[in-house]
Amino acid sequence: MSRLDRRQFTLMASAGLASAATGLMSRAAQAADPVKTITVLNWQGYGTDEAFGLKAFAAATGIEVKHDYYNAEPEMLTKLRTNPGAYDVVLVNSARDAQAQADGLIDAVDLSKVPNAAGLAEAFKTNPNITIDGKTYGVPWVWGMNALAVRKDKAAGIDSYKVFQDPAFAGRGALFDDAVTEIAVAALMTGQNINNPSDMKLIGETLKSFKKDIKLIWSSEDEWNKAFAGGAFDVSIFWSGAITRAVHLHNQPVEFVIPKEGAVGWLDNLCVPATSTKKEAGLAFINYMIDPKFYVQWATSGAPASANSAAMDMLPADDLNKQIHKPEYLPKLQFMGALPEDRRQAFNDLWEEVKAGYAH
Repeated sequence: MSRLDRRQFTLMASAGLASAATGLMSRAAQAADPVKTITVLNWQGYGTDEAFGLKAFAAATGIEVKHDYYNAEPEMLTKLRTNPGAYDVVLVNSARDAQAQADGLIDAVDLSKVPNAAGLAEAFKTNPNITIDGKTYGVPWVWGMNALAVRKDKAAGIDSYKVFQDPAFAGRGALFDDAVTEIAVAALMTGQNINNPSDMKLIGETLKSFKKDIKLIWSSEDEWNKAFAGGAFDVSIFWSGAITRAVHLHNQPVEFVIPKEGAVGWLDNLCVPATSTKKEAGLAFINYMIDPKFYVQWATSGAPASANSAAMDMLPADDLNKQIHKPEYLPKLQFMGALPEDRRQAFNDLWEEVKAGYAH
């Protein structure tokens, strides 16, 4: 992930943070054979490998945190399946929790044993993606929305995804090259469930109706920033967290709009692999990751929104992340959920058909 720099914390403050956040490790640290290392499986550059955090956690617990990385969610699941005992914490998009749980890859978590979980927003603690058969299969960590990014001087009056059908934006639109996201957008526009739309024909027709407006289908944040800076488009589907980086890192003249149809929500959670032999140490690290003080320091590097309300409350009132990720938006979100493989394939097939139509 990209980085931005607004506030600096002293090393003493970092050490104090880790010490306070990792009280959960008291038993493990005093054990006859104390844990010396744990391994986290995550996207590279996504919070858990922040150097300041690893240093502070090691200073407080004596535990070195190592990392392995994945480049796609199916790869993450494969690594868990084929490397039993290799990982002690794993970052899982909550939409994949049900699959990981059904395959016996992650354990249930008792949130009462994670002290900083007390500050988690209730909407995340009870999110149906992570609550399976009455048990919680992950600790909510960060969240965000996929909605509209609009060039500032073009943003007035835009309040709907129908902007992609507006002749005034012919050749000035951009979409994310992700079937799940774009089908969700069309589902919101047509009043359907984003995870299980009842009328796929209507979804396809809606996306195809964007054709005259779409100039670019982008696949990475870097590509989006370069194209937007170059004036290639004025309105796009984009991620809420990426907006803060676009503004602070790249000085992009962009606004984030939650349309009247709502937005696509996502929630990442930190899970304990079922085969880990260091589960208490893993929970201690998760507890540290959701500490509000850790988050505030991480937020200076372009972090997504924290699922911990206490952490968001600690951000300055003028913080863009805080302004964008307002609690009142939560009821307007449909969260990405579990998709059976046949439905995921149907989404991919339809999206490829839509893109082929744009090309011609």
